[in-house]
Amino acid sequence: MKRTLCWRIMGASLLTAATLSGCQTQQEAEPAQAAIITLPRQAGPTELQAQRLEGARRALDDGDYDLALTMFRDILAENPTITTAYVGIGDIHLVRKDYDKAEPAFARACRIEPRNFDAQYGHGVSLQMLERFLEAIKAYLRALSIKPESMMANLHIATTYLQIDEAHNAVEYAEKAVEADPASGPARANLGAVYEKVGRNAEAIEQYLIASELMEASPQLTMNLVNTLAKEKRYRETVNAAENLIKVEPSVNAYERLGWAHFRLGEYAESLEAYRAAVAMDPAHWPSLNGVGVNALNKWLLSKKTDHQAALEARDAFRRSLRANPEQPKVVRMLLKYNL
Repeated sequence: MKRTLCWRIMGASLLTAATLSGCQTQQEAEPAQAAIITLPRQAGPTELQAQRLEGARRALDDGDYDLALTMFRDILAENPTITTAYVGIGDIHLVRKDYDKAEPAFARACRIEPRNFDAQYGHGVSLQMLERFLEAIKAYLRALSIKPESMMANLHIATTYLQIDEAHNAVEYAEKAVEADPASGPARANLGAVYEKVGRNAEAIEQYLIASELMEASPQLTMNLVNTLAKEKRYRETVNAAENLIKVEPSVNAYERLGWAHFRLGEYAESLEAYRAAVAMDPAHWPSLNGVGVNALNKWLLSKKTDHQAALEARDAFRRSLRANPEQPKVVRMLLKYNL
């Protein structure tokens, strides 16, 4: 089975004193129940068992998971120290998103063969999906001690650091993932997310743009690009990116960013239209209600206070915004200042 099926995991955290010892687990892996640590390492699979392992892997690759699981278990019943059989079982449970069962299978493989990259990496993935982030980082570090150049291990340890809000510790690994595979869209997108988190916005934009060329841009990737362009005050590009996102997947946040960028460009009619669209999708979205209010207030003032409909729209929008989020002293002052 290709392990790339797990690349979508995104998150992050740092472990400054991670040890490179064997995997840890809270329960034994299936199917053997004896403590594997006490078992002597056997010579390995017999020729017949090796052939059956190949058959099990083919079944796994073909998506016949029940058959593959049965075959791996039968092999382990004969020889409970075959690492690849435990890894195969762990892979099947990962595909099925049964992480509670995947973790102990990989952990058993790690204890039998600590220098097995697939075991350590799979253990890291299962721990990350179980939100046992510090343990996942230890597992990924062990995997990287075996294969430092692994794009997937570097990518996943970076995402784990992001998940625990330690992006500064993710930078090194996110960069290594791109170095290992410059043509990987996910690696580029992840590096962009890491750069954005640490305030390196111009570099984040570059990585997001490269990622969108290397793979089909997901709505989340495009939203990240929109937000980072906005931070860099690249308003026209923000408008273009937000409009592209809305064509693919309209959302309140996309319309809000579109309205914000149009307003910064002095395009008030377009800004008001975008904010209204956001409010139509979510009547309680207070940032967009404020956008409607500011645009309507601006329209009223430009009319020398003769456009009473604009004044009413501004008042209504600001009051609805305060109902959604009362902690807005600036909005309160604006209502009082203009007697709305």
